[in-house]
This record gives sequence, C-alpha cells and structure tokens, in this order.
Amino acid sequence: MRFAPHHLDEIRARLPVSQVVSGKVNLKRQGRELIGLSPFKVEKTPSFTVNDQKGFYHCFATGEHGDIFSFLMKTEGLAFPEAVERLAEEAGVELPKETPKTPEARAQTDHRQRLYELVEASALFFQANLNSSSGTFARQYVERRGLSDDTVARFRLGYAPDGRTTLKQHLAKAGFTVREMVDSGMLIGGEDIREPYDRFRNRLMFPITDLKGRVIAFGGRALDANQPAKYLNSNDTPLFHKGRVLYNAHDARQAAFEKNSVIAVEGYMDVIALAQAGFNEAVAPLGTALTEDQLALLWRMAPEPVLCFDGDGAGRKAAFRAIDTALGHLKPGASLSFAFLADGVDPDDAIREGGPEGLQAILDRARPLADVLFDREWGDGNWTTPERRAGLEQRIKKVISGIGDEVVRSHYERDMRDRLFTAWRRKQPRAHAGGGNSGGPRVASTSQPFLKKPRTGGNNGFARSGQGGQQPYGGPAFASESLKRSSLAAGYGAAIQNWEAVILKCLLNHPFLIDERPEEIAELKLASASLRNLRDSLLSAHALEKSLDRTSLRSHLERLGAGDELYRIDQLVLHRSDRFAEPDAEADAVREGFDHIIALQQERAGLSRPLGTGFMGR
Repeated sequence: MRFAPHHLDEIRARLPVSQVVSGKVNLKRQGRELIGLSPFKVEKTPSFTVNDQKGFYHCFATGEHGDIFSFLMKTEGLAFPEAVERLAEEAGVELPKETPKTPEARAQTDHRQRLYELVEASALFFQANLNSSSGTFARQYVERRGLSDDTVARFRLGYAPDGRTTLKQHLAKAGFTVREMVDSGMLIGGEDIREPYDRFRNRLMFPITDLKGRVIAFGGRALDANQPAKYLNSNDTPLFHKGRVLYNAHDARQAAFEKNSVIAVEGYMDVIALAQAGFNEAVAPLGTALTEDQLALLWRMAPEPVLCFDGDGAGRKAAFRAIDTALGHLKPGASLSFAFLADGVDPDDAIREGGPEGLQAILDRARPLADVLFDREWGDGNWTTPERRAGLEQRIKKVISGIGDEVVRSHYERDMRDRLFTAWRRKQPRAHAGGGNSGGPRVASTSQPFLKKPRTGGNNGFARSGQGGQQPYGGPAFASESLKRSSLAAGYGAAIQNWEAVILKCLLNHPFLIDERPEEIAELKLASASLRNLRDSLLSAHALEKSLDRTSLRSHLERLGAGDELYRIDQLVLHRSDRFAEPDAEADAVREGFDHIIALQQERAGLSRPLGTGFMGR
C-alpha cells in the first residue's frame, strides 16, 4: 500500500516522537532533547535521545536512527503499512481507502471483508459454545491442562459442537452465504460434495490471527480419541496461507522485542502453556515444518529465535529440516538456536515438572545452529578411514555452500574446518614410539609430526631430553612395526615435543617477541637439545643487533651455523590452532597464541612456578 507524503507528514505533525517513544522508554528532559535508556540494548547509562523539533530519535549505543514509523517497525516488528495505519489511528488521521480500479477488484475487496466478518462471527460462536452445556467436555479438558480462565479468554479458546451443520446454520442466520462459508474454510465443499458441511466438529478451537490481530483461520484439537486427525487446521483461503503465519505472532511481537528473543514451539497448547508461565514471546508454526516465510517473520521479532523441540527423533528431524530452510537466508547477526527437551517431554510437561525456572534453564542451554548442523552431519558415522572422513568433509562443504551471505559462509567454512580438525585429533588412536623400550603411549600434540631433513648417518632430527639423540622416532602414528624399521621411516628422525617447535617457529617469524620478553625466552625449559641450541642462537643474534626483522634474523642464524635447524623448523606444518606462528598472523593474535603455547610448554615440563609477568599483563 502506498501512502501520500502529505498524509505521513500530517501523522508526524500530530504525534511528537516523544509521545510514541515514551510508551517504551522512560524519557527525561535534557536541554532541547529528551534522553533515556536505549530500547535496542541493555545499558545503565542513557544513550538514547529524542528530538521533537527535528522529528527523530537517535541511539548512540547502537546507531539506530529514525522517525515514529521506523521506531514502531523496529520495536514491534511491524511492516511499514502496519506502522502507518497504527499511528494514523492514534493520531486521528483518516487514511484514504484504496479504491479498486476495476469492478472485479472492488468485488474481490468486498468479498475479503465479508470473509473477515464471517471468521470473526465463527470465533464468537465457538467461544459461546465453550461456555454452554454442550462445551462441558471441552471445558473439562481445558481444566485438566491447567489453563486459567484468563488464559482461555486471552487466547479466545472455543468449542465446535459435534454436528455437521451446526455452524453452517448459525452463519446462515447471520446473513452469510454458503459460498462465503466454503471460501472462508469454515465449511468443506466442492464439486463432488452435494451439501457442504462444517469442517470443525467436536473440537477445542484455537483462533489464528494475522499480524493485525484479526481472526483469519482456526486450529481444532479433537476431543474424541477415535477422530482420525488429532489436530485439524483451516485450509488455505483468501485470508489464510498456512506457511506464512505463526500462531500467536500478533501478541508475541511486543514481548519478543522487550526480551530480544522469540521462542518457536511445535503446537498451540505449547504456546499457551508458555504464555501462561510468563513466556509471552512464544509462537508456533501450524502443524508443518518451518517455512521460509515463517523464518522471515521470526527474524523480524528477534535476531536469533530459539526453536524449542521435543527431544525425540521427530523433534530432531524437525530441527534438521529447519536448518536446511534457514541456511540460505542466514545473515550477519541473524541465526537460530535450538533447545531440546527430554525425550517424551513437551514444554507444558517441562513447566509442570520444573516451573518457569526449569524451562528457562533449558532455553538458556540452547545450542547454536552450527552445533546442531555439525551433529547432524557427524551422526553415528564410522569415520575411521581417510575415505570416510573425506566424504564427510565433502558433504559438509556442500551443505555450507548453500549459505547465501558470503561473510557468514566464510565463517561457517572456518568453523566447520576447526570442528573437524578437533574431532580428528580427538579420535586419533595412540601408538607407541618405536624402539621397543621407549615406554608409554605417544601423546597427541597440538600440531602435525615435526618433519626432519633427511641426512646420512647419526641422528636425523631433534631428540627428547635424556635420550642423547640416539633413540629413533617410531614413524607415523598408524605405521606398522615393519614400516617403522624400514628405511622409509628413518627420515622422521628422533621424537620431538611439537609444541616446542611451534614456539621456535613463532619466534623466527615474529622477532618482536624477542624484543618484548628476552628473559622469559631465555628461561624456557626445552626438552629438545637442538631446539635449545636454536633458542640460544636466537638470543645471541638479538644481543648482536636489536629489533631484527624476520629476514635479518635468519641471515644472522645462517652465519651462526643454524641452517639445518632453520630448515627443519620451516618443514613444520601447523594446525589451524597454531596459525599464530605463521608469518602473516596479526600481532595481537601472535601475542595471545604465544602466551597460550608457553603456558602449555610449562605445564608439560612440570614447572611449578606461574607464567610470570608476560606481555598480556603489561
């Protein structure tokens, strides 16, 4: 709907910004402006200003800025036409009604209006029947579910009598035609049905409203166990499209804004139970998997809706389907999280057992979409072979490629690589180092095996402290004993504490660390004699010339005879968690990563003293 500029200006003139904002923000006068706490984030010091003369608000905490229309859109999730109509009514401005250009269009508009009136008349009829003698069994069901009178009235619950034409006769007396009853979805009709009849019979009725609060359809819960469908919804009509509507969306929007959260559950009774327990931000799809339109509506309410599902197989499948629907539409700051209940427990049960606090604890443990996605792909698969692991990585890569936003997609790619790396490292079996008398399992390290430069004779690489450089390294973790004894494995050299090699690689690539903390580096207790020698050469080079860059430092070390050690350090392949040691890492990441690896080295070396005053504490 398009609005003439002069109508918008008239609404703005009649409604000062402060009048609209004050319904949600406590404003105080400060000079020519009014100031209050931001409605867009939690804060203790006011940063939200309103200027009635200029007709706008501004939030310094979030950068949000706009007029009365944008304020209502952002705080209540309204579309622009809805905001205009709401404020026009409040300002007493009569907006011109759109006049259809053709007789057919005018007839269609009049027909829709008749359907709104018919469905509202049906809601009133069902409400009256719930309180009549025919609704006794329905009232007993409501009481068993623990719903208060206020809750029943708030959600306008009703009862559809057990008769094929009870509602039909009532609507006919109110002046509605059979065609209108069928078009509204209240009757079942068609070419093969001689006499249309009531769609809802002997059911507890849940009115479904649009975002303006108008009743547009119904859901009905069977009260007879023999009825084939436990829940029955209205069919799609000119007023109602099931995949575009969320139950309770109209009433939940304000609460969702105030809490910056919205909860999507599976059914009508779940929503009502949550609302009665104080979770007014609860909504539900209408008996189907979450659609793209419903997701868009959720994101209008809150940036990260919580999908609360039963913990059984059906609940997990629903979560997985929601992931597939959401992936293509993820945006920076807009995602989903998932709260899973215990198997066989619905939100109503959770509230009965643990009260609102118990349910809140479950919601607080909601898992981000990336977690659930990885769990889905990992599943119960057997990932013990390279081919299977490669297949899993390929499948995850294909799923992630469906994310439309480039920035979000790149973060997911990085996140999934990190998860896979962690999973592979955790599942890697332990193997004994060769030599028979080495004793104990080889501990998985923070980086890949430290490759050595092949040389003839003697020890080809770094050795563990106390082994005199004579104990050969047992080769790859999955190597057989015959392979370990072969000449192929000889090039691996002696065993090495890999985190120590990462320390030296970091120092070589980022010499500023030597400038910042030479004493701490000199005191490092390194297990490898070769790495100790390289560390001493680094300090010697530093003593000869302060503030060396990476190239100059390597030249110094070459002159000091450390060329072989430099070669072996350069062959070290880093895991992603050790990328702070790479030459292109940012200085802050280098410092943080170096602190972490030093702490790890000291812990493994069995040092009792603390890390001391490193650069992180300066």
